[in-house]
Amino acid sequence: MFDRLSSFVIALTMVAIAAIFAALSGGDPLSIAIMAVAGLVAAATVYGALPATTPEPQGTAPPAAENAPASLLRHPDFAHWVDQEKEPLLGTADNIVTIANDAAVRLLGRHIVGADVRTAIRHPAATEWLSRMQGGAALETVNLIDFPRPGQRWTMRVAALSGSEYIIFLSDRSAIDAADRMRSDFVANASHELRTPLAAILGYVETLQEMNGDTDAPTRDRFLSIIEREARRMQQLVIDLLSISRVEADRFRRPTTTVDLAAIVRTTIAQLSDSEPVRAKDVVEQLGDTAQPMLGDAAQLSQLAHNIISNAMKYGHAGTPVTVELVREGRRIRLSVSDIGDGIAPDHLPRLTERFYRVDEARSRSVGGTGLGLAIVKHIGERHQGQLDIDSEVGRGTRVSVTFPCVAES
Repeated sequence: MFDRLSSFVIALTMVAIAAIFAALSGGDPLSIAIMAVAGLVAAATVYGALPATTPEPQGTAPPAAENAPASLLRHPDFAHWVDQEKEPLLGTADNIVTIANDAAVRLLGRHIVGADVRTAIRHPAATEWLSRMQGGAALETVNLIDFPRPGQRWTMRVAALSGSEYIIFLSDRSAIDAADRMRSDFVANASHELRTPLAAILGYVETLQEMNGDTDAPTRDRFLSIIEREARRMQQLVIDLLSISRVEADRFRRPTTTVDLAAIVRTTIAQLSDSEPVRAKDVVEQLGDTAQPMLGDAAQLSQLAHNIISNAMKYGHAGTPVTVELVREGRRIRLSVSDIGDGIAPDHLPRLTERFYRVDEARSRSVGGTGLGLAIVKHIGERHQGQLDIDSEVGRGTRVSVTFPCVAES
């Protein structure tokens, strides 16, 4: 189909051709004029009858106006990415949750999809924060204290999309807060533990200075013995602090040297017998006659054995056996130390490996404990892929065991 202009040009051309043929055929001028006028009228009629634009073929949609931007929340690739995110993530449109990944469903429940986001995240700070999203206010990271349970902390952030769509990110900061509290507690406890013996040392030194040599020998000797005891206690505390610091620095480096755990334990028992002659005869060795090879740090394993055995010697009743045993259990070797003493109540057992935790603080200090021994044992055991178990019964005694993987036999 031709448009108006094309039809008019064709009609004029045909009239001109007709007029030329009429003139060549000897027609009179009147006939030629009438034919030309008729052709012009026909051309005008054709021009007026044709539509201004060529109609679109049937079934073809008219050209649409500029399309609105597609929703990111409904894009299949976005849904695929959301499912791979480890932390909770929500997508909202007009404050309604339209998409939630598995982590968000586990945290908030399956009912959140299709619900108002301000009721899905039930926290006063979150509700206030989310209510301002439509107002265009600048939104910053907000802390959700005691969310979703007391003692936990999460943070919430928002990313604005087109229109009224948003992406909400939730991040768990509970572990970071716990680590910060642990660090603060450690500094406070270490300061307290160092300050106590230091105050005693300074107090007795000042007393001796004020006496100007007038004090009798027994009093002076008693003061000096107290000063020595507190100084040694402070020295041991510094040694343990340095030890736990070194162990933590090496905790991600697996030992690669093969050592004999049985030989290490025998050497440790001999050293303790020299330093603790009173209880040396109470130690009962059940180590066997064969070597027990494993990958380990000899110095750290010696310290682990020293801490466990010395604790049993300190807190077990005098004159009762302290049994040190090495037992092969398949592809693992178990070191266990048992004593007969007052035992430990069940509610204390989960906290025994905390730094500076003591069941009986007065008794621990009287026997020279720093509260770091089992914390060091725990960290050394973790570095050597060991498992620490503590079993105790009040009035009967305590058994501490550490199980290590053995070197595979060739």
